[in-house]
Amino acid sequence: MKAYVFPGQGAQFVGMGKDLYEQHQAAKDLFERANEILGFRITDIMFSGTDEELKQTKVTQPAIFLHSVIQAAVAQDFAPEMVAGHSLGELSALVANKVLAFEDALRLVSARALAMQAACEEQPSTMAAILGLEDEKVEQICAEVNDVVVAANYNCPGQLVISGTIAGVEEACERMKAAGAKRALILPVGGAFHSPLMKSAEAELEKAIMQTEFKHGICPVYQNVDARPHTDPQEIQQNLIKQLTAPVRWTQSVQQMIADGATFFIECGPGKVLQGLVKKIDKTAEVGQVS
Repeated sequence: MKAYVFPGQGAQFVGMGKDLYEQHQAAKDLFERANEILGFRITDIMFSGTDEELKQTKVTQPAIFLHSVIQAAVAQDFAPEMVAGHSLGELSALVANKVLAFEDALRLVSARALAMQAACEEQPSTMAAILGLEDEKVEQICAEVNDVVVAANYNCPGQLVISGTIAGVEEACERMKAAGAKRALILPVGGAFHSPLMKSAEAELEKAIMQTEFKHGICPVYQNVDARPHTDPQEIQQNLIKQLTAPVRWTQSVQQMIADGATFFIECGPGKVLQGLVKKIDKTAEVGQVS
């Protein structure tokens, strides 16, 4: 079975999507429609902007989303039997399996990015990558720290990202190293994504999500919050609202997809990060890039 997977923030690069724009009229039309909806020419930043311009959350998230969904739209033999996306990538997955219309999803991505940016500005916060510790040990150490710090991204065995206040994450990192972590590295991100500190962003996004039409998909989406397959529009809606403050259960999602019959994981969007994570989760899984 073919599983299509969609990357999240961090996969962006200058020049992303330019080949799609130049080679496919359908892609060009979608990019131009996106420029209209967003109210600025995001294609100029994607194709020939600076790294700094592309790193702005209000640009990064729509840029990755557009690259992913437009690549899927023009791909040959695009026939997903299951889909999943890492954080932001879940919205790309919901367009690919026809739960969300392109325009509606782009508006949600933009609203999500702006809400997250505002939450980051409310309270300085950060994230850190922890390598070489078991998930249970990371969770235990986070629980022992008095400040807000939680497990945020279960990326693959031995690679977990934590999220919280700057003081909380710094203290947790010291404790992780003392407990034997190979690395505990503060990440260059604007805030504590997938933590309770995103509560204000969740409330903002909930308003936008509840005003958006969600349809029955053509195949299940394995959602970040519970790593389970979903087809019911209301369930998908509720899980998407919870996603900003809940951890991304990527390891568990891939394991569940394999248990449910996935044999080939095809990454759709910029970069190859998810292919690498899938191979670390299960060496026997086949991976590839959409073409």
